[in-house]
Amino acid sequence: MKVKVFKDSVELGKNAAVFAAEILNQAIREKGNARLVLSTGASQLDTLKELVKQDVDWDKVEMFHLDEYVGLEKTHPASFRKYLEERFINIVHPGKVHLVETEGDIKENIEKLTREIRKEPVDLALVGIGENSHIAFNDPPADFSTVEAYIVVDLAETCKAQQMNEGWFASIDEVPKQAVSMSVYQIMQSQVILSCVPDKRKAQAIKWTLENEVQNLYPATILRNHPNTVIFLDEDSASLVDKETIAKYQ
Repeated sequence: MKVKVFKDSVELGKNAAVFAAEILNQAIREKGNARLVLSTGASQLDTLKELVKQDVDWDKVEMFHLDEYVGLEKTHPASFRKYLEERFINIVHPGKVHLVETEGDIKENIEKLTREIRKEPVDLALVGIGENSHIAFNDPPADFSTVEAYIVVDLAETCKAQQMNEGWFASIDEVPKQAVSMSVYQIMQSQVILSCVPDKRKAQAIKWTLENEVQNLYPATILRNHPNTVIFLDEDSASLVDKETIAKYQ
């Protein structure tokens, strides 16, 4: 795993977008297409804003995303499908799009997603890290043993509080209790994982990720076991980690 620290979220986003575009373009050159997993949330806004500006043949990109709330309509302001359509899909128009549909038969929807994502390896996955160290909606203690591609999970109170504090919901009671999430196992099957984690509120999670033993109480620690993970931080999110530890991952 490698770690890079930038001045702020804007600089992080610009560099992350360039890095992501290079991975996608390399995949397109080598095999004619690229497969991309996108994350959502407030911490990804600057990265997505810059990613849509990159010179990529988006017609040759197949897009998946990480998670979606159960029981939340697509039109709801907190819907991740809505988030991605407005900030990415409707701007660059990828060749193929596979969204996590949580309306209708969830089991059938998961089976369909599983078939699609396992046709070929994912070239690049953008995976954020939550305040409680979750990746996707794999809250602690995360399931490190399942080999399912997508699973239904119960959201931790810390996770629900983060969603409320970011402004997606007016109160914690409005946050859905469950979500469909890409599993830890499936995330780790990606060829390259890029984790963009700006902001002071993520500093403790980054400290856990870089300093704790790999364990499901700190789900993001599993990223250290992946051969091609790069974590992009800003000065705020890196602020609780000592310089020697940061240097070890550079």
